[in-house]
Amino acid sequence: MFCFLFLGYSEKLPFKNPNLPLKVRINDLISRLTLEEKASLMLYNSPSIKRLGISAYNWWNEALHGVARAGKATVFPQAIALAATFDENLIYKIGSAISDEARIKYWNAVRKGNHLQYAGLTFWSPNVNIFRDPRWGRGQETYGEDPFLTSRIGTAFVKGLQGNDKKYLKASACAKHFVVHSGPEATRHRFNAVPDIRDFYETYLYPFKILVKEGGVSGIMCAYNRTFGKPCCGSDFLLKKILRKKWGFNGYVTSDCWALDDIFKRHKYVKTPVEAAALAVKAGVDVNCGYVYKYIPEAVRKGLISENEVNRRVRELLKIRFLLGEFDPPENNPYYSLRKNKVNSPEYRKLAYKAAVESIVMLENKNETLPINLKKTKDILLTGPMCADIFSLLGNYNGYSPDLKTILEGIIDRVDEGTVVEYSQGFLLNDNSVSNFRGFWESKRADVVIACLGINSLYEGEEGDAILNPDGGDRKSLRLPENQIEYIRLLREKIKDKPLIVLITGGSAISIPEIRSLADAVLFVWYPGEEGGDAVADIIFGNANPSGRLPVTFYNSVRELPPFENYNMEGRTYRFFKGKPLYPFGYGLSYTNFEYLHAKLNKIIFGKNENIVIKLKIKNSGDFDGDEVVQIYAKKLKSKRFRPIKQLIGFKRVFLKSGEQKSVKIKASLEPLFYWDIKENSYEIEKGKYRILIGGSSEDIKIERVVYIR
Repeated sequence: MFCFLFLGYSEKLPFKNPNLPLKVRINDLISRLTLEEKASLMLYNSPSIKRLGISAYNWWNEALHGVARAGKATVFPQAIALAATFDENLIYKIGSAISDEARIKYWNAVRKGNHLQYAGLTFWSPNVNIFRDPRWGRGQETYGEDPFLTSRIGTAFVKGLQGNDKKYLKASACAKHFVVHSGPEATRHRFNAVPDIRDFYETYLYPFKILVKEGGVSGIMCAYNRTFGKPCCGSDFLLKKILRKKWGFNGYVTSDCWALDDIFKRHKYVKTPVEAAALAVKAGVDVNCGYVYKYIPEAVRKGLISENEVNRRVRELLKIRFLLGEFDPPENNPYYSLRKNKVNSPEYRKLAYKAAVESIVMLENKNETLPINLKKTKDILLTGPMCADIFSLLGNYNGYSPDLKTILEGIIDRVDEGTVVEYSQGFLLNDNSVSNFRGFWESKRADVVIACLGINSLYEGEEGDAILNPDGGDRKSLRLPENQIEYIRLLREKIKDKPLIVLITGGSAISIPEIRSLADAVLFVWYPGEEGGDAVADIIFGNANPSGRLPVTFYNSVRELPPFENYNMEGRTYRFFKGKPLYPFGYGLSYTNFEYLHAKLNKIIFGKNENIVIKLKIKNSGDFDGDEVVQIYAKKLKSKRFRPIKQLIGFKRVFLKSGEQKSVKIKASLEPLFYWDIKENSYEIEKGKYRILIGGSSEDIKIERVVYIR
């Protein structure tokens, strides 16, 4: 018998009657609560209210790329790698798989009376901040530098996570961090972000707006920092005027953890926690990750806020708990059957493998070095610390799988018994010395050398988490550690003309001009999740075709970028960077060749609310089956305003067998082309001539067309 520990559940209170309208149930419950109880419900670690049969609930749960910090779960590739798939359908399936596992874990946690942190259904994911600067340690959590790509991947994730039932949420997604938040980590608790007003509306707000309006995201997390001088978690401009009034958001808002402390301790915006609590309530923060909301009763008694204002905030958060089915008989819930499923099932692992394969980006492949022909290969040397490193699979905000497959294990598993595989770590990851190298003697007899380099979550990440990074999780340089570069130089000298393949792990753009010149092939594998080893091995040996595309620009040097603290977009990302990048946004090589044969648009003249529909004929003219990621960009010709050089407005992943020709239809949106009219205080689109660019990356344009917007 599946028993729920709702105290007093048998009482016939109206709020427990699933047949009554939701609004009636919420109002009934609020009418029964004391002010102190209301304040307790607004804390992230909300205690039980025994007299009403309400269980404790913890709002803080994580699911960035799998259910996180809660024990066993399927570990999908890190968020930045998911963006590299350019595959909305896949991301939807991943979001759905994550909420499947979340429900399995939740039902079983409730059965044993476990209401602790990370055992709930309100997940503080996805992170849709714009990865404007590759130095930011948390950029790995995002979907890259482009607002449109971020909005499409984020919307797919939210829809998959929250489910499609008309009455119940499968799980609750929460978009973070609202808004204009992307480092530096060291100053995030006191920093004031002041972007150009156009960048604010056109770049930073865009993904959040789409997730609210189209994705139906049920939660928003406000950021630590100030934006335009006011703490984000105390900004009625952000949370009331834009989020709720302009966009019609009807979910809940949570503070980032201990962000309300920042309001009085570090921003010095108010003097006391009582004032900070009142400011946040007035602005529209429903849940406090922290302790400051325990001062709400005092704020009411002092007249800083009214109890009616508290009721409005409690109403929003209770709605989420009702929509998750907490106060209904469990058998009423369409997701109740998931309790019998298994976490980390073969089905979910297969999905993690597919995501890893689709995310890996081939940066270089000189003289068709890859794939390796195992029939002709007798001895392989694997070297470098990332070959057997667990952290380089996981990234941050991760769960744990009982079968994490490292690159070393994946390659060994795929190699036949007649081939020798040797492994040498080569050097210590946390030792920047260029004299403590090992493993060169094995390279003398190897037919091919595979070097696993890069960084991991010990080097880049959130403030305090990247324990090997003295700079708080951010990177000062875009280069690999110098000992890794020197190691590849020495390897190249030792092995002469033997194939040298370099695999690089990481969650952000890394400048590798030396590696590019020394290696015969380079794969950027991100943090590929639990199936990363198998995915990497299958690409190396030709069982899978690389098809990942860069969701960020790879610059040559940090010197090409504006100061990290500068939040204006000019000079940043493919949309505004005027230099020649090391690797452009959308870039990625394949083992095969794709020909763009013909493109026809549905028309030439468009109204501002219409979509461009492109019928494209494409052919795989190479010897391998594979996916092409078709990308659609637009560029305003003879613009009278400061506009992006070009911007992504559509994309589609297309699979073609060798020799196959296919016609595909791609819808491109005009919405990313809207600019913020400062005088009119509204979004407008510049009329006139636009060039539509169709190709395999932001720089690899195959077909161009001209359209007019009236």
